[in-house]
Amino acid sequence: MSLDWNALGEVAAVSIGATVAVVVVFALGVLGLAEFEGAREEDGTTHVLGLAQAGLCFAACAAVVAYGIWLIVPLFH
Repeated sequence: MSLDWNALGEVAAVSIGATVAVVVVFALGVLGLAEFEGAREEDGTTHVLGLAQAGLCFAACAAVVAYGIWLIVPLFH
């Protein structure tokens, strides 16, 4: 049995890169929510950009999770 080390390295690199990207996008969503809540508590105004940022970031994370589930479950193919 032989291993294709190049393919294994590519899979590992893509997995680590995708994981870091999803974590960064999720953190940006949390930051958007924090900005929205902070503005609401400070002066009573709402900053819609923070809420929109959070919504887009969380939607992107949900899309990545849904795509991963679609790839794993053979019934969806």
